[in-house]
Amino acid sequence: MTTVQGIDFQALVDRADRDGVQRIVVGAVVHAAGRVLVLRRSGGDAFLPGIEELPSGGVDPGEDLPTALRRELAEEIGRGGPLALDPGFVTHFDYVSGSGRRARQYTFGLAHDGGPVSLSPEHTGFRWLAPADLAGSDVTEETARTVHAWAAARSNPVPWH
Repeated sequence: MTTVQGIDFQALVDRADRDGVQRIVVGAVVHAAGRVLVLRRSGGDAFLPGIEELPSGGVDPGEDLPTALRRELAEEIGRGGPLALDPGFVTHFDYVSGSGRRARQYTFGLAHDGGPVSLSPEHTGFRWLAPADLAGSDVTEETARTVHAWAAARSNPVPWH
């Protein structure tokens, strides 16, 4: 059983399997000073071009969730070191991927380490937004709900089960 900072990663994978999810994705609410990092997808991207989203990506076969999260953070923002996750915070949403598979994104809170953000080619920009600023942005509804869940958990911490 892989448990880090109160999060049972294997239980999350098992839950997705029981629910018939075909692809697991990991993401992070990377935060600093009450603001969260959002990335703008390239306009040429085939799946949701031009949207703003949280750093995220698919879990590869045989990869556990913490390893996938470190890899995705390294690929998308150049930050792949040790994970200092917000204890117990994780949320998820389901969607249909660009390939038509049922996907579930598990998103974790993660304090920014203060280093520079180095974008992957699939993103054209980034910015730091307060949760209240999401309404005027190009974030997806799922991203907005995820950030608001993170903000609510920070103001009223309750362990996720």
